[in-house]
Amino acid sequence: MVGREEPCVYQTPDAPVEARVKDLLSRMTLPEKIGQMTQIERTVASPAAIRDFFIGSVLNSGGSAPFEDAKSSDWADMIDGFQRSALASRLGIPLIYGTDAVHGNNNVYGATVFPHNIALGATRDADLVRRIGAATALEVRASGVHWAFAPCVAVSLLLVLGDPRWGRSYECYGEDPGLVSEMTSLVSGLQGEPPEEHPNGYPFVAGSNKVVACAKHFVGDGGTDKGVNEGNTIASYEDLEKIHIPPYLKCLAQGVSTVMASYSSWNGSNLHSSYFLLTEVLKEKLGFKGFVVSDWEGLDRLSDPWGSNYRNCVKTAVNAGIDMVMVPFKYEQFIQDMTDLVESGEIPMARVNDAVERILRVKFVAGLFEHPFSDRSLLGTVGCKEHRELGREAVRKSLVLLKNGKNADKPFLPLDRNAKRILVTGTHADDLGYQCGGWTKTWFGLSGRITIGRTLLDAIKAAVGDNTEVVYEKTPSKETLASSEGFSYAIVAVGESPYAETKGDSSELIIPFNGSDIVTTVAERIPTLVMLISGRPVVLEPTVLEKTEALVAAWLPGTEGQGMADVIFEDYDFEGKLPVSWFKTVEHLPVNARTNSYDPLFPLGFGLSSKPV
Repeated sequence: MVGREEPCVYQTPDAPVEARVKDLLSRMTLPEKIGQMTQIERTVASPAAIRDFFIGSVLNSGGSAPFEDAKSSDWADMIDGFQRSALASRLGIPLIYGTDAVHGNNNVYGATVFPHNIALGATRDADLVRRIGAATALEVRASGVHWAFAPCVAVSLLLVLGDPRWGRSYECYGEDPGLVSEMTSLVSGLQGEPPEEHPNGYPFVAGSNKVVACAKHFVGDGGTDKGVNEGNTIASYEDLEKIHIPPYLKCLAQGVSTVMASYSSWNGSNLHSSYFLLTEVLKEKLGFKGFVVSDWEGLDRLSDPWGSNYRNCVKTAVNAGIDMVMVPFKYEQFIQDMTDLVESGEIPMARVNDAVERILRVKFVAGLFEHPFSDRSLLGTVGCKEHRELGREAVRKSLVLLKNGKNADKPFLPLDRNAKRILVTGTHADDLGYQCGGWTKTWFGLSGRITIGRTLLDAIKAAVGDNTEVVYEKTPSKETLASSEGFSYAIVAVGESPYAETKGDSSELIIPFNGSDIVTTVAERIPTLVMLISGRPVVLEPTVLEKTEALVAAWLPGTEGQGMADVIFEDYDFEGKLPVSWFKTVEHLPVNARTNSYDPLFPLGFGLSSKPV
């Protein structure tokens, strides 16, 4: 047609990614470039803000939702609205929406919530983790989200000294760098598996049914002194390279598209300000070609008090190698400070161009220019039977049997599903929120029927015979304990209340809610199986170990509680092995599996079978 305008290179789907990046970058003004480097929270993402400031990314914090119990379609409506505003800008650059989908699409009501990473580490099953990543990708994309802030590939140790006092222990796959590296298969599940010839370190996303993954938190966040969240990892570079960097190598080999910087410090230097680690190591030495995103208000933490001298924080972090800044609220100040810093030459234009080039590369690779909106045909995958069965498989493979019978020659498990009368008790027996843990619906997690799923009690009732009477009491009553002779056995579920990050740091690690007392009170009267619902090893009092017949570490199993019943009633055997060392007392922390003095309660890799040898 005469006079028809040829599309720009960046608008041509068949053009090489690097050509599209180069073409689009050449057309962008400084405000448009800075906008791409800006990530804001959904509550401040007005149409005008997105359009007029050329915002590159939007996210939601934990618990920030369109409304209470919003379903995937509601999230998709919201995010598509954001996207329409972005596409209305001069160049029509789509935004990338990110969320903490760390054990399924855990922010969304009705989504499949898989076991937390520490449980997956206990499975030692990299293919299972990959399949969980693929299922999560479908449910995340169904909600309109393009980017999952997962996986956390922290090695949860202090120079290979297991220290569960850290409040993010459950976000880690374990204390062994080799184990954590194997579990990075989640990246291939989320993004798809790149072909063999795919260049190492170059981002890869297989299609519109996949999501952008994010390896975090670079680097050493699991090795802070005394397990303090956002603390200081004291280590030589050789130790960092030997212990904490290997999982990132595996992520880069799978084409991980983004990396999140850690709040923590390395030998006193905050990671968000470390040019050496972010630029010289990650980008130059390891060859990472995707983009580095800050953590939530990560720049604010570079000054004391937080947020003071923000301009200098921006200068330090961006020059160190942060490409996209999770602002998340005061975006106008960030944009103004960035503008001033670039115009004054304190942040070189070359650094800005490098950051934007990396962000655009990921957006092109992820297909956002061709598929910017949600795919409503995926809504049927959310909480579907196939995904719930996958969650159930993960639960049963993650359970670690720590004790089975007071005498080795008389195993207590499996339980008789046709017993006449059984007692189910404990704070965690019928609490789906406790079962899911932190990062479920909210940042810190909740108690109660917070979403769709099966509790341990639900699972037991579904598994036992028609003639079995199940007596449930959250706390065993005096009357019930007085008639204890009528019970064949008891199942007591105790554990931690939900937590996340710093609020989970603990110097005591005792079982909350008088858990040990509940266990011993019941176990003194009725043969007892203890199901321990926790995100890490906790103190097991001698009386708990002595009086109980059987003890299972169930971790934080998520919504598919039927997987617990599958194993305790012997539909399947116990397969889980401890991904971390189980300490005797907190005074013995940290536990060092690499020394002659290693003397844990249960060693790394421990796990019994309920079947006769």
